[in-house]
Amino acid sequence: MDRIDPGFFDDDTVRAALAARDVGAVYRLLQRVGVSQRRIAALTGQSQSEVNEILRQGRQVLNVLVLERIADGLGIPRERLGVGYGEWALDASPAEEVEEIVKRRALMTTAMVWSLDQQGTPYPDQPSVQLALPTDDPLPTRLGMADVQELRSFTRGLVTRARYYGGHAGAFADAARRYTRWLAVPATEDVKTALALALAELHTEAGLACHDAGLDGRGHFIHAFELAGKAGDTYGVANAAWHAGLTLVRSGHPNDALKLFQLGQFRLRMFPPSRSPSAPMTADDSWLPVLTARLIRSSATAYAVMGGPKQADRCLAEADEGWAPPDVFDRAGTDASAAGIQCELGRLEAAEQFATRAVRGFGEGPYRRGQIRAGLLLAEVHVRAGEPEGLTLAHQAIEEVRTLRSVAVRRERLIPLATALDARPGSDGWELARMARQVATTPI
Repeated sequence: MDRIDPGFFDDDTVRAALAARDVGAVYRLLQRVGVSQRRIAALTGQSQSEVNEILRQGRQVLNVLVLERIADGLGIPRERLGVGYGEWALDASPAEEVEEIVKRRALMTTAMVWSLDQQGTPYPDQPSVQLALPTDDPLPTRLGMADVQELRSFTRGLVTRARYYGGHAGAFADAARRYTRWLAVPATEDVKTALALALAELHTEAGLACHDAGLDGRGHFIHAFELAGKAGDTYGVANAAWHAGLTLVRSGHPNDALKLFQLGQFRLRMFPPSRSPSAPMTADDSWLPVLTARLIRSSATAYAVMGGPKQADRCLAEADEGWAPPDVFDRAGTDASAAGIQCELGRLEAAEQFATRAVRGFGEGPYRRGQIRAGLLLAEVHVRAGEPEGLTLAHQAIEEVRTLRSVAVRRERLIPLATALDARPGSDGWELARMARQVATTPI
């Protein structure tokens, strides 16, 4: 069977879709030049139903082996889909690809060591991550609980700004380096333990902020696991597992994300606060059902991304049984998560209801990043359902995300929206799809 004309892949719109690994958009653009679903299926080694699912439901292709088969079958240089190396490579060299695998393995190994409380067990891949600490800032002569409280307050302030504007990786990284030096300052054992827990929280949030800004935050997560684990802080270990998993679930590694969510749940079950005497929250375990439900609900997201509706539904039911959100903002977060899961599973009516509630709930507080993310998802659902207001919602969402310093939101929500817009008949939808991809790939 004849290959696709190589000149087709030099078109700017096609190149943008390839750079974003938006296979659905590539298939749709092929259809516009007369390539049928049957021919695409024959060239890529997929069934016609698989091709149709990618086209009609916007299903993302995350498996690297499948991406390689698609690239080879259509005659696309692998590097243009980010699965090879060459003039158009997204990754600079094979060495960098190996480094990426090593870093992810280091994160998973550290999570396993501290979630299972096996810090004395030798692991061949157990990492040693060094943090570049500043040397010019003077250190306190001695630390007290007031200093730890200052650190916690500073972290909360950064979190508030990151939840509103997105990003803030630089501020988190600078704070993590500066305050980690306090570990060398004399203090009582109680203060040292409290400091380790506060630093674990800071490094966890720094890891998430780095991911949000399109940077590698795994070193921060590794430090968070080590600090919390050595202090016997069950909450800190499980919280690091949850946040680290969130960065993996929609970036092509849902299976690793699921493992992290399960390790967090294991830590909470097997090493509860009552068995961690050094942890400061043993008298108040109100956070326990909250974090447990978040880990289970995030497991549902991972299952949905991997195409497991039964497992996703089971996790959602379990999460809802274990905890009820106490306020409108926690409810908005829960609704946003459920909306993403239902959208991933193709249940558009349920996704629309959850996304609408999430947008409304986030709008009642300083959670602008969450509101914009939920708005992008709501627009995608309306476009995929063919509803008249879909284009208006899409245009509004694309304009709003321009004001957000979040690479992750742009990458994870604009590309599916663009795929849905491509499937909608008419030049208005195609123009919005082009705009969405342009925003998604423009450096902040």
